[in-house]
Amino acid sequence: MITYFFVFMLVFAVVTPFIWMVISSISPQVELSAKPPHWIPNNPTLARYRSLIFGSQSGAAIPAATEKFLRGMLSSLIVSISTTAVCVVAGTMAAYALARLPIPGKPRVLVGILSAQMVPVIVIIIPLYLLLRSLADTWTGLIVLYAGFMLPTVIWIMHSYFLSIPESLEEAAMIDGCSRLSALMRVILPLSGPGLVAVSAFTFLSSWNEFFMALIFTGARTKTITVVVTEFSSQFGVDFGLMATGGVIGSLPPLILAFLLQRYIVAGLTAGALKGE
Repeated sequence: MITYFFVFMLVFAVVTPFIWMVISSISPQVELSAKPPHWIPNNPTLARYRSLIFGSQSGAAIPAATEKFLRGMLSSLIVSISTTAVCVVAGTMAAYALARLPIPGKPRVLVGILSAQMVPVIVIIIPLYLLLRSLADTWTGLIVLYAGFMLPTVIWIMHSYFLSIPESLEEAAMIDGCSRLSALMRVILPLSGPGLVAVSAFTFLSSWNEFFMALIFTGARTKTITVVVTEFSSQFGVDFGLMATGGVIGSLPPLILAFLLQRYIVAGLTAGALKGE
């Protein structure tokens, strides 16, 4: 009974804010300001969704950030997909080398990779900005930053996954004439499907949801959706309804991805722990 109670409290804490965000997105501004607030809007409206996706339908003035919304979605999509591709390719090759090749000081390398992941972003944000200021406000700069922070996790997950695959399979492939690279491509990677899906989903979701580095390193041309949503304000104040609408739309891609790939994500993240080395 206690377990169910804590599970219920956890689900409630996770789901309730999203439900309130959806309710706020379809509630008229007058109802959002009502005291006490009520859960079910009396006059629900989809006007904010139409404004964000298709522009203002009535010609009324809307915050300037709505004009950047679709571009922000595009920026997030480009950066997240590119970061995922870079991390999966580079991380997989590095993890395979650490799992199979006789690299000197391999334990120290793995500890060093893990240590790099533990450094808080805020501690090194100024040196990073000075180092990459020539790439500020570019998709390339954001992809380089995200890939650098995501790679250690990708390498650790794939390293554990490769250790769970018997070396005899590669040896048999190489006896049949495959090179090590060919054995990796034809034998190991097909068996590593759940692990690849897991790290791909993790990298995409982390890149899509990242805010702090995007706030510092992006400008008018490359703002991601997490930054654009914070700009739904005008001279009259913050439009919380429009902000909630942008949050709902912006959360749909990661929600859909997580829902479709949840089985593979769980299998990929737990495979190394269950199978052992």
